[in-house]
Amino acid sequence: MEASDDTEEPPLPLALTRFQISEEFGFLLPDPLTELPAPYGPWMDLAHELPQLIMSHRLRSRVHQMPQLSTQHLRGREELHLAHLVLSCITMGYVWQEGEEGTVQVLPRNLAVPYWEVSQALGLPPILSHADLVLANWRRKDPNGPLEIENLDTIITLPGGESLRGFVLVTLLVEKAAVPGIKAIVGALGAIVQCDEETLHRALQELAGAIEAMREALRRMHDYVDPEVFYTVIRIFLSGWKDNPAMPHGLIYEGVSPEPLAFSGGSAAQSTVLHAFDELLGICHCQDSAAFLRRMRGYMPPPHRAFVEQIQRAVSLKQHVLCSGTARLRAAFNRCVCALADFRSYHITVVTKYITIAAARAKAGRAEPSARAGPAGGKPPSALEAKGTGGSHIFSFLKSIRDTTREGMIS
Repeated sequence: MEASDDTEEPPLPLALTRFQISEEFGFLLPDPLTELPAPYGPWMDLAHELPQLIMSHRLRSRVHQMPQLSTQHLRGREELHLAHLVLSCITMGYVWQEGEEGTVQVLPRNLAVPYWEVSQALGLPPILSHADLVLANWRRKDPNGPLEIENLDTIITLPGGESLRGFVLVTLLVEKAAVPGIKAIVGALGAIVQCDEETLHRALQELAGAIEAMREALRRMHDYVDPEVFYTVIRIFLSGWKDNPAMPHGLIYEGVSPEPLAFSGGSAAQSTVLHAFDELLGICHCQDSAAFLRRMRGYMPPPHRAFVEQIQRAVSLKQHVLCSGTARLRAAFNRCVCALADFRSYHITVVTKYITIAAARAKAGRAEPSARAGPAGGKPPSALEAKGTGGSHIFSFLKSIRDTTREGMIS
């Protein structure tokens, strides 16, 4: 088993391909594989049936019958990413099949050992993260068709039907909208070194436009994702076993560690895009929020994390703009910061609808005898009512990073 790409940190100047960043797709894995080699048929068979197996309470027994496969036949980054996505989704289904009151303490060896090996090869944690669910979980229906939601589908799915598909694909379109902004980072840093004000101004305009386009893409969540389905069915399968009252002791990965391990669930904070923009614009978050964001970098593919660290070490854009004394550079810089704060405000609006209001409805539903069933016929989840799936106290965190973003404006 080998990852074909070198993840050594390269020197400046920034070249996107060195960080496994695509000129066309940004942080998305370009055209991911949809099938693993034949020896991994047992994994793929389970993965393709996940929603049915989970909802009929049969996944755990099927996992127990699964052979323990060697990972040595996996070749290259694409096969490893698909294997990680498949094993991540099987693991989430296995842990949460019976809802938050029927969790397990041990992930069986035949799943835990290969999952750990694939995770080690990719430098990712052994849990479903943004890098799996969104970046590596898409395919075109028509291979020659456009990257639009009507022509896209997920490769592996969990319970939640069309709403889960919509959640993954709208998030993917937000990532795609960021691509001109990612390229603008490289252009801006290069322009500072070259003292090229014209190119720097153009790069800042492109960055602001990209962030505004990301917000427009995020609006489509309302068209494709039902809040009740997201909260009562989907959300638990994105939840981890760190800072989660439903699994306070973590999870034992049998054959890997005798002690339980704790990992955070999927979170928008694991997207490299906003970390990269924050570093470029010199946004300083308060201590608790910054610590959570730093921890979420451990859930990114290592080359993407290295890209953020490289921006952090680069010359300060904000200082350059301040020293330039140029009104139009200041205005362009402030447009970027303002767009980023607006994006974060809109994210709060979305989270309010899909978590706070949906949680209140689920709570009211639990008080009624005819309460709607949760993940696999249990109660709607309650352990993370005030928290994100990554384990953060969601509103204080989101408002904090939005407010500190605003403070990054040059007066």
